[in-house]
Amino acid sequence: MTPTIASLSTRHRVLTFSLNAIASDADCFTEWDRLIDRLLDDADAGPVAVVGVSFGGLVALRYASRRPERVRRLVLVSAPAPGLVLDERRAAYVRHPLLLAPLFALRAVTHLLPEVAAARPVTTDRAAFLLQYLARVVRYPASLPRMASWVRAWPSAMREIPLASLDVPTLVITGEPQLDRVVAVASTLEYLDLLPNVAHVVLPRTGHLGLVTKPQAFATLVGEFVSDDVDVPRTGGRPRGAAR
Repeated sequence: MTPTIASLSTRHRVLTFSLNAIASDADCFTEWDRLIDRLLDDADAGPVAVVGVSFGGLVALRYASRRPERVRRLVLVSAPAPGLVLDERRAAYVRHPLLLAPLFALRAVTHLLPEVAAARPVTTDRAAFLLQYLARVVRYPASLPRMASWVRAWPSAMREIPLASLDVPTLVITGEPQLDRVVAVASTLEYLDLLPNVAHVVLPRTGHLGLVTKPQAFATLVGEFVSDDVDVPRTGGRPRGAAR
């Protein structure tokens, strides 16, 4: 997410961390709550806008529910719905993360290429992006066993969240349904029915990685939302929007 952080940092103070920065996975969601507390305390930050991406959206959602006095805006980016039930293939990844690692990597590449082609139609630009992105993946490798343990902790952590009373202004950002092959857009859109103070916007020609393939457009979108003079319409339905 380096390009995204750089784009956001041109106009905002950005505090961020990797999910694997916690010491123990035994109670990972509580550990993430404490990590964010420390991050904000060390920065002497008042109420902030919290942005959660993909699985990180669940972390952001839980934090906002447990620390409402510290969160003034919430942005959920291609995040799975709290009650999502994994299909058999994804459940198998969780049960056997190392055994199925080659299949996981292969599918990740097949998910990535169509999205990058849509977001970066110029061949040279696309090739440069892929080289830079894959270099970051190699330099900062993910731990599949840790990821699996976090997913196993997901259901119990989400049961504690009073969604209907979580009144923090929230923006849900998705890509286009045919391009997000990691988290179904339909799952992310469930937040529009679950939260009382929420709006939705689409980042065109992107899927799950729009914040990385179009970092400047993403930063503009988030920046406009977190401005104090922008209101989120209270909705009883499912609002739609698109960012250019």
